[in-house]
Amino acid sequence: MPYLLLGLDIGSSFVKATLVEADRGVPLARASAPRVEMPIASPQPGWAEQDPEDWWHSVVETTREVVRRAGIGGSSVAAIGLSYQMHGLVVVDRRQRVLRPAIIWCDGRAVDIGRRAFDLFGHETCLAHLLNSPGNFTASRLRWVKEHEPDQFASIDKAMLPGDYVAMRLTGRVATTASGLSEAVLWDFLERHLSDDVLEALDLSPSLVPELVPTFGEQGVLTPAAAEELGLPAGTPLTFRAGDQPANAFALNVLDPGEAAATAGTSGVVYGIGASPAWDVRSRVNTFLHVTDRPDAPRYGVLLCVNGSGSLYSWLKRTMAQGLSYEEMDRLALQAPIGSDGLVVLPYGNGAERTLENADPGGAALGLAFNRHSTAHLLRAAQEGIVFALNYGLDVMRGMGIAVTAVRAGHANLFLSDLFSRAFADTSGAVVELMATDGAEGAARAAGVGAGIFTTVRESLAGLRVRARFEPDPATASQYRAAYERWLDGLSSVTGQASSSNRRSPFSARMPAASCTTSSVPR
Repeated sequence: MPYLLLGLDIGSSFVKATLVEADRGVPLARASAPRVEMPIASPQPGWAEQDPEDWWHSVVETTREVVRRAGIGGSSVAAIGLSYQMHGLVVVDRRQRVLRPAIIWCDGRAVDIGRRAFDLFGHETCLAHLLNSPGNFTASRLRWVKEHEPDQFASIDKAMLPGDYVAMRLTGRVATTASGLSEAVLWDFLERHLSDDVLEALDLSPSLVPELVPTFGEQGVLTPAAAEELGLPAGTPLTFRAGDQPANAFALNVLDPGEAAATAGTSGVVYGIGASPAWDVRSRVNTFLHVTDRPDAPRYGVLLCVNGSGSLYSWLKRTMAQGLSYEEMDRLALQAPIGSDGLVVLPYGNGAERTLENADPGGAALGLAFNRHSTAHLLRAAQEGIVFALNYGLDVMRGMGIAVTAVRAGHANLFLSDLFSRAFADTSGAVVELMATDGAEGAARAAGVGAGIFTTVRESLAGLRVRARFEPDPATASQYRAAYERWLDGLSSVTGQASSSNRRSPFSARMPAASCTTSSVPR
């Protein structure tokens, strides 16, 4: 009986599961749940919450479904890997009961708390130790609960990331990883441990932080209760967990400096790899520990995020393009010229934007001419606007010394559109490769590394295929660069964010690599 590896990807829209046959390195079955996107509650403007129980129900459904589709009993599953939506906050009491809805990645309520902590910490010291400001990340969100919901806070035993919560449901063990602490902005890169200074600045007890487990390796085993729900054997080990962007980078074989992973689902993300710790002084992009970081080969993941990419396109589908499929929308967009005849779309409107220093300007269409622009122009301008917003973040990364020459993405979501993929290559100047994989498959392969089934990371990624490749085209790249300059002018007119310094190379900082090695991320 071949070894099977189960990968779970806990998104904010769907949970996905993939079974990989380790011997051949090929996926046997995939599943996704629920049938419609999981709800995101917004009790107040700028808030975004989910019920963690919804994630668990979908984990159970997808796990049972991939086992059924594979036609091989669940007893063959040798290890489990987790990929999960980053930066969320789940709080539980001593009986591991959830005390309030999870505050998820696109929630903006803790921005001011992060700013206060940044000032209290001291900007230079904070960036040197954390490579980020506390910002609107998990630690600041926990402080928000303390300030605004003191009764719930008093009952908290542990504060976790979404993946830590699902791992707890699987194994009964409350734990996290160094990579996880870095995405929560709780990791001191200089001291190589939990940041006491952040906890002090936010007045939080270290007892709220789960124990550390390695990113690759046994993190617990399935409890009898979880095993019965999932249809798997009790004692099956959980051997990998990481945020969806570093996990997706792993899935795409993005391991070395100069390489980057991209996604364009609900949000749009580029995650570039560096060998030296670096930061943007305005914290428009963020640096975390990559999953393959080692003391002898440090790896840092620099992440830029645009909250509304696929969410913009799905909004257009519901409102401006009713009755059209995404494929029909893509074909219609191709009827408009590069640059959309001067129409500029700012793809914001899904919460506070890190690349805009946590501003929340909302979405906008600029330069709309009723006698010239059609639905085709709007659809093309939306895709171009998402590409340009991502390139705006890439400009920041370039200023940090992250020279992205190759971008890999799953052949999914907006990257199913040739228009989008070509616009990305021409605007960024990077080769774009679309791979036949996803985060759940990557989590499964990584679980094989953690379980010792694969002896090397490269062995675990054998069998990956390139579905399509887009190289920058000199004939059209100049047109996209001109359109990008117009887009920057539009962004500046609305937010003031696109300064002349951003068009050159934004100021950033870098530490000597030797000073900061560490031990062991829909349409």
